Amino acid sequence: MARPEKVRLGEILVQQKLLTEEQLTAALAEQQRSGRKLGRVFIENGYVTEEQIAGALARQLSIPYLNLKFFNVNPEVVRLLPETQARRFRTLVLEDRRGSLLVGMSDPTDLFAYDEISRILKQPLELAVVNETEVLAAIDRIYRRTEDISDLARELEQDLGDASVDFGALAAANANLEEAPVVKLLQSVFDDAAQVRASDIHIEPQEARLQIRFRIDGLLHLQTEADIRIAPALALRLKLMSDLDISEKRLPQDGRFAVRVKNQRIDVRISTMPTQYGESVVMRLLSQGSTSLRLDSIGMPRAMVEKFRAIVQRPNGLVLVTGPTGSGKTTTLYSALSELNSVEKKLITVEDPVEYRLPGINQVQVNDKIELSFARVLRSALRQDPDIVLVGEMRDQETAQIGLRAAMTGHLVLSTLHTNDAASTPLRLMDMGVPRYMVGSSLQAVLAQRLVRVICESCTTPYELTAPEREWLRMELNDKVDMARYFHGKGCSHCNGMGYRGRTGVYELLEMTREVVDAANNPDPAYFLTKAAAQMAGETLRRHAVSLVIQGRTTVAEAMRVSNQSED
Repeated sequence: MARPEKVRLGEILVQQKLLTEEQLTAALAEQQRSGRKLGRVFIENGYVTEEQIAGALARQLSIPYLNLKFFNVNPEVVRLLPETQARRFRTLVLEDRRGSLLVGMSDPTDLFAYDEISRILKQPLELAVVNETEVLAAIDRIYRRTEDISDLARELEQDLGDASVDFGALAAANANLEEAPVVKLLQSVFDDAAQVRASDIHIEPQEARLQIRFRIDGLLHLQTEADIRIAPALALRLKLMSDLDISEKRLPQDGRFAVRVKNQRIDVRISTMPTQYGESVVMRLLSQGSTSLRLDSIGMPRAMVEKFRAIVQRPNGLVLVTGPTGSGKTTTLYSALSELNSVEKKLITVEDPVEYRLPGINQVQVNDKIELSFARVLRSALRQDPDIVLVGEMRDQETAQIGLRAAMTGHLVLSTLHTNDAASTPLRLMDMGVPRYMVGSSLQAVLAQRLVRVICESCTTPYELTAPEREWLRMELNDKVDMARYFHGKGCSHCNGMGYRGRTGVYELLEMTREVVDAANNPDPAYFLTKAAAQMAGETLRRHAVSLVIQGRTTVAEAMRVSNQSED
């Protein structure tokens, strides 16, 4: 392909009637003031979209426009261009066409970028226009730090030498040394975890190797394996970062620290535990970037959103969100809290740890080391004249009773509890020793939830049901099973071959109506469960999961997995 000619983006958009002369004049003046790229000014001012700009450039230059969401790239081909140049020029090598390379550029009119890429690749180029946002997302996904991490791990092995290293001296020497191999290795691990949207990092010493795994969309994936000799150095450095006792290796320890990844602050909650071959370290990553949480954006059905929103607008009572660890309970509570947050109301949260930071809310971190427990903080919080109190978790009878009493005395209390479903939650509170009358008079509603993985939209394909899947669906759909189409993800570069990308929630809501409250005061648990099921009218976790299958958003296997969790 011939070298592209330099064209003026503004003139192209005006010619194709995507932009007016007045908008172009205003954008040029703003570009001169701010120094930003003209295309970015157009997009941020709402004049055009990225897709419209890409389409206009493709038509003007007579080259194709490729939607990277549906283009399965080969990571080895992409890496023909170093990451630095790929980011600088917003460019991806998409295909090796045996004699030429198909290259996607967000700005194919950038002649300097074209010449530099040609010089690096040393092959004829065929150009396509791609969306800048999608290019950057693909770069984050493909240019993994796996090789860097392996190289740095080997460098650390050499730095440590033999097993007789004095780790205390090493820690003292490297405490503030950013170029130390252990520091660079950990930063690369955090960078890679952020790129693949990992929620947890597991550093686990085995008999002969050190294993580093990431939890992505709820499942663990192996990131790398390294020499077991570097395990103590990593554990030591992480303890220093989180102000833990570096001399204590026999007892579990918990702490937290913050790291910066791509100019974004990430809070890290760390847990260490002595195992047979060394200290296992697990880190939960909590992004503290700008968070926009709304109840209608977390996957809850619209009718349920309206009902739940009305419940949390009540002036008092207890609202519980239940589910296993990692099922998104805190996100749901904070979505409700962000909608309730106003100047007229005082909100206090009692958490371990504080996972989201919202302006205007008084957030308290529980600290068991100084006996600052949930119950103790909750008692003090109620003397602070709050309107709404969020309790991170009702872990024991004392916390549950204080929360319920607060709900009886004019406060709205939001909290979480570990139960399998909504209907069994009131019975669980009674099992914890909470009086039956208190549950009936204070509990307003229970929302149970799970997270299901979403099929990758870039590789979704029709799917034939297996016999067990068909029978399982028949319990919910009866004879309508064969009327729907089913899908799964075959695996692509966008989802790292998993067939899933991202997660969404499935929910069921039990409202404590008068009839359900009367049933809760009945000593027969079976009678209560029957009334609770009638109140929910079949709108269960299973039904919501099946509806996502019918919509083509998740697979039958995922729906069965989360539904079986709720029925254990």
